[in-house]
Amino acid sequence: MHVAVYLPLLLSLIAPLGARPLAERCEPRLATWLLTASALVLGVASTISLGLLAVAGLIRVPQLAALGHWSAGTAQHEDPAALSVSLIAGLLLGGAVLMAARMLWRRARSLAAAAWEAACMPARDGLVVVPDDAPDAFAIPGLPGRVVVSTGMLHSLDASEHDILLAHERAHLTAHHYAFVALAQLGAAANPFLRPLATAVTYTVERWADENAAASTGDRRRVARTVGKAALAAHRTPALTRLAGATLGILGRRSPLAKAGPVPRRVAALLAPPLGRHPALTAATAAVLTAATLATAEAAHDFHLLLRTAGVS
Repeated sequence: MHVAVYLPLLLSLIAPLGARPLAERCEPRLATWLLTASALVLGVASTISLGLLAVAGLIRVPQLAALGHWSAGTAQHEDPAALSVSLIAGLLLGGAVLMAARMLWRRARSLAAAAWEAACMPARDGLVVVPDDAPDAFAIPGLPGRVVVSTGMLHSLDASEHDILLAHERAHLTAHHYAFVALAQLGAAANPFLRPLATAVTYTVERWADENAAASTGDRRRVARTVGKAALAAHRTPALTRLAGATLGILGRRSPLAKAGPVPRRVAALLAPPLGRHPALTAATAAVLTAATLATAEAAHDFHLLLRTAGVS
């Protein structure tokens, strides 16, 4: 194996630099698709690269090579990577698999709990109103999903803003935004360098829902005002307890407003004209994903040749 096996790892270091430009300059739906695909493809590609490096090191150990009827000497001669690199790759691979499995387990549990809770909630047209003074509103995925709104949030907004709130939350359900967030977080769990991409996805799904609300009401300024009012109301009062990782809402990620940089950015984006598809960023992202995919395929082919040269029948 040669340079190709390292390219996905290198791209994983470079790609997060494009997370903010994609999230801020590209149409939110397209940005969400591109960011999610980047996190998932690069997470898988970098994990495969680590696996290839680790296994290539194992067959250079005579006792292990004998199990597969390989020649450890030939493998050492044909593989230019140092044994220390293979050992480090093996450790990183173990961590990546462990973190990805842990994330999948936690996500599956939270989504299952959310679906069960949604099914048990009495709702009218998919809407559940909770008697609570804490302003909050969020969508719970399920079959069917539910939009949960507290009375505190309804009292914080006027009647004309209720439709915007519901349009935003229903957009999360109809577009399956929780799936995009989960896939991006899976890639970031396997490769921590990709966390900026996953963080950007949590922002772009909110922007996607904002734009859906703006399209349904035809008033971007009113949607911007509603997002700002909802965030300010939630800052003054502790919000409802949510199922971690299973819900999405107009307030975005659950954190104090002092740390909620995405909210002012969302408001500013709504007060500006709608964003376009930005062909340059789209093409650059496609090029990175294509390069990662081809490099992974080339590395796997090199590994196959290494095994064959080392004596695999």
